Amino acid sequence: MQITYTPIGYFNTPHTDVRGMPIQPPGASGVHGTITVLPKFREGLKDIEGFSYLIVLYHLHEICGFDLTVTPFLDNSPHGIFATRSPKRPNPMGLSVMRLLDVRGDTLLLDNVDVLDGTPVIDIKPYVPDFDVWPARRVGWFEGKSGNAASVRSDDRFVELAAECAPK
Repeated sequence: MQITYTPIGYFNTPHTDVRGMPIQPPGASGVHGTITVLPKFREGLKDIEGFSYLIVLYHLHEICGFDLTVTPFLDNSPHGIFATRSPKRPNPMGLSVMRLLDVRGDTLLLDNVDVLDGTPVIDIKPYVPDFDVWPARRVGWFEGKSGNAASVRSDDRFVELAAECAPK
């Protein structure tokens, strides 16, 4: 089975290099960016201005390959990729909850932007606390570490040289 997605738009952000970027939206508080939605999808923005936050799904277009065990930014021990938020995944999809500041035509102005400039947007969904917030009794290895996401920045541990990613 082949699964294909079409970008609905693209990010414009101040992050031009994955090194030094925030690793999660809490580390990007006050960092503004935009999503420009492609003209054929603009109608889908109707009523979006009524939401404070959006869930944005995007393609991690600078990631090459994947590893099933990784050492994530918030820990020094290896973990299974599905027990992390690390980007080097079998399907390089990212998810961020961002604050919606304004809607100007086909452009969404956002805060808490932790995404690389030019990243393709796959989908946008409204954040609804009654649906999206669940009390968690267990957070696995993130216990005592997730609060550090506000200050930890990415390094080059998931960066590959473009030549290594090129099809052979």
